[in-house]
Amino acid sequence: MTTPTYTGTVALAQSEGVRYVAIGDSFTEGVGDERPDGSVRGWADILAAGLARARGEPVRYANLAVRGRLLAPIVTAQLDTALALRPEPTLITLNGGGNDMLRPRTDLARLAAMTAFAVRRCVAAGVRLVVLSGADPSNHIPFGPTVRRRAEELTARIATVAGTTTGVVFVDVFHDREIRHAAYWAPDRLHLNAIGHQRVAGLVLAALGEGDVPVPGEFPPPAPRRLATEALFYRDHVLPWIERRVRGRSSGDALGAKHQEWTLVEAPDRPHV
Repeated sequence: MTTPTYTGTVALAQSEGVRYVAIGDSFTEGVGDERPDGSVRGWADILAAGLARARGEPVRYANLAVRGRLLAPIVTAQLDTALALRPEPTLITLNGGGNDMLRPRTDLARLAAMTAFAVRRCVAAGVRLVVLSGADPSNHIPFGPTVRRRAEELTARIATVAGTTTGVVFVDVFHDREIRHAAYWAPDRLHLNAIGHQRVAGLVLAALGEGDVPVPGEFPPPAPRRLATEALFYRDHVLPWIERRVRGRSSGDALGAKHQEWTLVEAPDRPHV
């Protein structure tokens, strides 16, 4: 496993309660980590609970991420909403650009510039910012080499932006080799499953000084891909995605944020000694 990369000043202030907002797309919404009722959990939910546990106090939490969102509405509309919350947030996590990279033409310099704009806004507002690169799905999806090349360049650009800005933490999930194992991925091969989201939450908690770096899992080698399995994968996941692209639709068009306002995440009861 490659040791996860963190940059920036990491510790959250202990003197104030945490008010945490997550902005982004399906990665941050939690797609792939579905509950029995069909709602999604995801790493940001797990992170909020982990912060409450580590601090022994409730955490205010909002999640404005919506699947399918491009980076532009994330760093404008979602960030506007996040910074307008009252009381104001003390922590924001930002990830975006994955959906942009799946488009035929992608201006990576523009994506990096939009991310830099969001970073400057958060710093000016006095909010601690964690910027994440998304996990690398390129081993599992069609056109994987193209996606990896674009993501490598965007990750490098964003790492530079975050690494040169005081008070910003960069968590490089893209280069975490552990999470590339098939065991961490949902059936659509584009989103993480429950244990994949748990790992991302662990990486962020470690970057914030609120937990340890998660240890590698113990999984058997991935099963070989058979023709019937690949046919089902293309029928159930690839073709519907292509149909939405042709129609100019997104999987999140009819959806809103799952936690538009502050919700209270309680700290678990400490065991009696």
